[in-house]
Parts: sequence; structure tokens; C-alpha cells
Amino acid sequence: MTIPLITPDLAGAFILVLIRVGAMIMMVPIFGDATVPATVKWGLSILIALLLFPIVKAGIPPTRDLGFVSLVVGIAGELLIGIVIGFSARMIFAGIQLAGEMLGFQMGFSVASVIDPTASIQVSVIAEFQYLLSLILFMTVNAHHLFISAIADSYQAVPPLSVHFSGSLLQAIISLSKDVFVIAVKISAPVTAVLLFTNVAMGLVARTVPQMNVFMVAFPLQIAIGLLFIGLTAPVFIKVTQYLFLSLSVETEMLMRLMRI
Repeated sequence: MTIPLITPDLAGAFILVLIRVGAMIMMVPIFGDATVPATVKWGLSILIALLLFPIVKAGIPPTRDLGFVSLVVGIAGELLIGIVIGFSARMIFAGIQLAGEMLGFQMGFSVASVIDPTASIQVSVIAEFQYLLSLILFMTVNAHHLFISAIADSYQAVPPLSVHFSGSLLQAIISLSKDVFVIAVKISAPVTAVLLFTNVAMGLVARTVPQMNVFMVAFPLQIAIGLLFIGLTAPVFIKVTQYLFLSLSVETEMLMRLMRI
């Protein structure tokens, strides 16, 4: 077995592959969470880069032929590809957390916050519960495999050092950001509607029976009804979340196609 000679061009090409893979690993949920040690992230990035490098190295131009500005722009483009690939999944999880925040506010859990270990911020208990449940679903439908295959397919869709940042790509990223609110409304709508009708009913009771302390009755009632309907609508949450995760491959292909235009 002969050990290949490591030349400056070969080392530069591997670094370009590692930059794209590392950026994707840092952005993809679970792999890029703050709870995952940096050694694990970099180890996984290097492993995937080593597996991909023999396949894609032929399409990487020699780095010695590039000027300083061209090399910096190329590195920024490789970072952009990895970030954009993981961005679509991050937006889905952001929408799920926003839905949990909306439900927690309606149920009266806005003061009951916990620390989200993945982002080191305070979130509602319901938001953290739905986020952890969505992580389980993310692994169940093998959505993490989609990103590993997407980073490999990206070298066919967008060869190294050929990224083009267009207005269409920016518009697609803005559209994905807008979908955060759409996802949040879709997930929280059934329980939010029930809690709204509960508040209306409590308002009618307060008007008809002024002697009753409605606040003391409504607070535990909202929590009980909210938890009950979160459980009843769990199949809907699972189906919507699974559909969003399974559609990630279409979104990543669309984003990579726009980076080539």
C-alpha cells in the first residue's frame, strides 16, 4: 500500500472540502447543538471530508492558481453552501419552538421557563417539550441522513469555488424565514383555538356570575385544557413535523440549484 504524496494543492483542496462539510455540521440540528462537544463536531466533519475527498478532489481547481481575493471569496462561498444546507432545518425547529412559545403564553406558562441547553436561552416549558419531541422525530425519519447525502450531492450541483449568490437565493432564504411563522401557526392553531374559546367562556361566566373569582378558576382550567388538547392533537403534530422533515430534501435541492444560477 502506497501512501499518497501530500502536496500543497492536495492539502488546500482537502481544506476546502472540510470547510463546506464543517459548516454544514455546525448548522444541522443535533450535530451542531451546543450540547455536542466540539471534538465530536470536528471529528465527524473530518471523517465525512475524508470519505468525500477521493470522490470530489478531481473537480477542485488548484489553489495555487487563485489569487488572495479569489481564495477568500471561494472559502466564503464554501461556508455559505454548508450554512444554507443546514438553514432550512433550523427554520423548521425555530417554527416548532415558536409554536410552543405561543401555546405556553396562552396556557399561562409564560412565567414558567427552562434553560434550553442547545441555545442557552430561556424558553417556555411547552416550547422545550415540543423541541425535544421534534428532535426525536427528526432522528426517527432519518432526516439527519438527508443532510449527509445533501452535502455529497452539493458537489454535483455546486462544484467547489463556483458559488453564485443571486437575488433568487436571497429571496428563497427570506421565504424560508417567513415559513417559521407559518409553521408555528399550523402547529399551534388547534390548541390555540380551544384556549381562545375557553377564555371567551370564562369571560361570559365572569359577566353572569360576578361573585365567582374567575381568575382563580381560569388559570388551572387553561393549563388542564391546554395539556389535554396537546395530547389529543399529538398525532397531528407528529404528521405535520414528519412532513416538514421529509420535504427538506426538496428544499435543499432548490437552494443548491439557486446557488449555481
